[in-house]
Amino acid sequence: MVTHHRFADIAGRRIFYREAGSPAAPAVVLLHGTPASSHQYRNLIPALADRYHVIAPDYPGFGHSDVPSVEEFSYTFDNLADHIDALLNHLGVKRYAIYVQDYGAPVGWRLALRHPERIAAIISQNGNAYIEGFFGDAMEPLFAYGRDRSEANAAALREILSMDGLKWQFTHGVSDPSVVDPDTWINAHSAVASSPERIAAQLELFADYGSNVEGYPRVHEYFRSSRVPLLAVWGRNDQIFGPDGALAFARDLPNAEINLLDGGHFLLESRLAEVVALIRPFLQEHLDRVADGALISAR
Repeated sequence: MVTHHRFADIAGRRIFYREAGSPAAPAVVLLHGTPASSHQYRNLIPALADRYHVIAPDYPGFGHSDVPSVEEFSYTFDNLADHIDALLNHLGVKRYAIYVQDYGAPVGWRLALRHPERIAAIISQNGNAYIEGFFGDAMEPLFAYGRDRSEANAAALREILSMDGLKWQFTHGVSDPSVVDPDTWINAHSAVASSPERIAAQLELFADYGSNVEGYPRVHEYFRSSRVPLLAVWGRNDQIFGPDGALAFARDLPNAEINLLDGGHFLLESRLAEVVALIRPFLQEHLDRVADGALISAR
């Protein structure tokens, strides 16, 4: 399947997105994490595009999208969601499934809270929505910086964005790290840490992460009220968002399908085939017959 690499003018800024599959097919929106970009979905996109209209955007400040300075742009999760919402409107995508990982979860939860009628299904791959998902004190450097933007607190976060820190995020929890392509963390460095402007943007988002936790009760209520179909495919060895975050979905969505796989935070880098084998039947059940709110013939 051919993947197209496109740009759209959203609120006066160029937003990059990868797109594949027929626009007439049911839509799947892939929302990336950090330190990453839509590049993390480069192998998943062709695995879905035979049957779905697949869209994977880069947020402002990430990947190939514009990187405005922190003086001219407010790097908050609300603003990231604003731009992805506007991009989907621009593309005419009105009903879709979301695949969320890491930062993709708070972006996706905001889209769901704004437009619950548009979300046909959710796939969460180490995309957290519960306090239980925080592994030890892994998130404390972000919360500390949100409380006090001191240089000492910023230094700890810059270490996360160092090449060693990026490599750890892609390889920890993987039983055979040799299967992870080193280009992943080199690309991640380019996407989020290759300039002072990109690092400044990341620091702003680190500081705003507490807003996601504050929103968890609303997300849980959305789960309970919508009963949205949800599939969790989770690297059980993730030392950022641990497996308890996946298991917690069952509290608000008793019918959630929860799968803990042998892998880490960026599960697609080591377990792509297993993930695809789980998500294709899930999407076939919950998305295939629905496109923009109308029934379409089964394929």
